[in-house]
Amino acid sequence: MEPFEDENIPLFTVGQVAEMLAVKQAFLRRIDELQVVTPQRSAGRQRRYTRVEIRVIQQVASMAGEGMTLPAIRRIIELETRLAEVAAQRDELAARLHEVSSERARLTHRLNALLRGVSRDRSDEEE
Repeated sequence: MEPFEDENIPLFTVGQVAEMLAVKQAFLRRIDELQVVTPQRSAGRQRRYTRVEIRVIQQVASMAGEGMTLPAIRRIIELETRLAEVAAQRDELAARLHEVSSERARLTHRLNALLRGVSRDRSDEEE
């Protein structure tokens, strides 16, 4: 995958993100301090943001614009992330349950067929 295609590659500087989203660089530093997003650092120690982080920052800026505090926004984002993780786990467990149920049905069918065969063999022996 090319670097420009991967949304998790840290490509964008504080200045670029501030300009893209029309926010102040101090705002970006503040949400970094609160660990709402944690941009990686370049060799020169400059913050570098991914496209995924930029979307989160955009969401933060929108909520802040509605009057929410940064700590409250951080908690909301944490809860949304946790909810997404739990939903993924639920989906994984549902898929696994389906696999196990299918295997159980297959084994039950096979057991019934074997029991019918044993039953026939006993009937033939009794005759």
